Amino acid sequence: MRIATIQRDHCRPDKCNFLCYRVCPMVRTGKETIVIDEELNKPIINEGLCSGCGICVKKCPFEAITIVNLPEEIGDPVHQYGVNGFRVYNLPTLRDGVVGLVGANGIGKTTVMRILSGELKPNLGEDAEWEKIVERFRGKEIQSYLEKLARGEIKAVYKPQYIDSIPKRVKGTVLKILKKGDETGNLDRIIEKLNLENSVHKNIRELSGGELQKVAIAACITKDADIYLLDEPSSYLDVKERLNVARTIRDITDRYVFVVEHDLIVLDYLSDYIHVIYGKPGVYGVISNIKSVRVGINEYLDGFLKSENMRFREEIKFEVRPPREKKEINEILSYPNLERKYDKFELSVNSGKIYAPEILGILGPNATGKTTFVRILAGDVKADNVDLDIELNISYKPQYIKPRKILVKSLKLKPELIEKFGLRHLMEKRVNELSGGELQKVAIVDCLSKDVNIYLLDEPSAHLDVEERLKLAKHMKKFAMEKEVAILVVEHDVLLIDYLSDELMVFDGISGVNGKASKPLDLRSGMNEFLKKMGITFRRDPETGRPRANKAGSVKDREQRGKGEYYYVG
Repeated sequence: MRIATIQRDHCRPDKCNFLCYRVCPMVRTGKETIVIDEELNKPIINEGLCSGCGICVKKCPFEAITIVNLPEEIGDPVHQYGVNGFRVYNLPTLRDGVVGLVGANGIGKTTVMRILSGELKPNLGEDAEWEKIVERFRGKEIQSYLEKLARGEIKAVYKPQYIDSIPKRVKGTVLKILKKGDETGNLDRIIEKLNLENSVHKNIRELSGGELQKVAIAACITKDADIYLLDEPSSYLDVKERLNVARTIRDITDRYVFVVEHDLIVLDYLSDYIHVIYGKPGVYGVISNIKSVRVGINEYLDGFLKSENMRFREEIKFEVRPPREKKEINEILSYPNLERKYDKFELSVNSGKIYAPEILGILGPNATGKTTFVRILAGDVKADNVDLDIELNISYKPQYIKPRKILVKSLKLKPELIEKFGLRHLMEKRVNELSGGELQKVAIVDCLSKDVNIYLLDEPSAHLDVEERLKLAKHMKKFAMEKEVAILVVEHDVLLIDYLSDELMVFDGISGVNGKASKPLDLRSGMNEFLKKMGITFRRDPETGRPRANKAGSVKDREQRGKGEYYYVG
């Protein structure tokens, strides 16, 4: 079964003059394999006539065309976005407990959530009616759910991925907005569990990204619904807040709960079951069979789905690395105790040393001074107690990126990094037109394209999916070793920090009031200190080597707490 997709936002016939049409061998023989839609002024590929030669794919200067051969057993799509559009195959299974969805961006997770919520009617690749849709899933666990959905008997609540627009749609104080929507009578308990006490009296327009995320979650789970669908609930939150949210979501009982999440530790901690969605972003997505959370995430990292007998990616392995001998690396920067005071916040940093080649991870709650420390090293902020004169070249990617009205190709990006991070198709776009994930990758490559001694990256995983985060980690480790440089990474994704870091700095304090930073510690000591402060224990998965958060009060959790070993002991 052959499918052909054209990503319309990439397709630029005004620039290439329909090159795909002009090079197609089948068109040259007189067959209408590619025709021009006069209304859209875009090409359309006839999948039945396409020979699959791939010439149009290779020749397209904007990487807009994809031709894929799929196994016949996958069947027809559940939903397709128009001719040569993205399509989704299969639907997830409904189970008691929390079902997680994991996969790359642009692979159909949000489409699945919209279908389950009733917002999007699956079209079976055409314009199917509900009778035919239900018949398609006859005998499967989701059949009765679809019947109820068709009759309007399902009440679904959907927390969307993008929360930035919420203040534009609702007005007033947070407490007033939440009280108006509360249908369960549990609002006070949810406010306490999500640590929203200091936010509820603020106007909705005054909230930070993290506060807005927690308010959106509270508004969702205080509705009396049959199914709760939460798309990326951990975005903008620090580690402690992420696990609080996970515990709160797990408290939902006797309802269906589906969660899309890119932080694998959070997904593992909060889910009972997993569906892996594999395929090609922007082209097609296939929903796997339902799996236990451990098996599902392990198979996702392995890149091979056993029950489907499907390899979709190379394996990703986590290694137990002993601390590197200091004689193997060079000290490039020694800094003294640092202090910085603002009107309502003060930061103190213990003295330390930075080595190369090495990656130094930086972990801690929001608003405890991580970004301030990075900016002191970058020279953007001055320390109060010492004139820090760093005679090294430093490149800095800030937490919040201000998009400019310039073409991506006008940035001095290194060609090898453009290829590694898959940015070639963005070269003709303006920076201010990029999506959040695209902008993040461009900013990272812009930072790494400078020839300096130290690279500072503040929350590089924001807006990136799981695949992109793991690719980023792999590229950064290789980059640090090959260039013999130091990379400092401020991050809230613990799995990413564990995968990346040689050493770790731990920040602590009262958010927005004060912060205190440790010196750089070896990874085991740093993680143990951090997790102890967070009140969480981690174990290592025996198959993949990945870190897993122990469920509170479990045998393993009690055992590790008793030993004082919060970081995995094996």
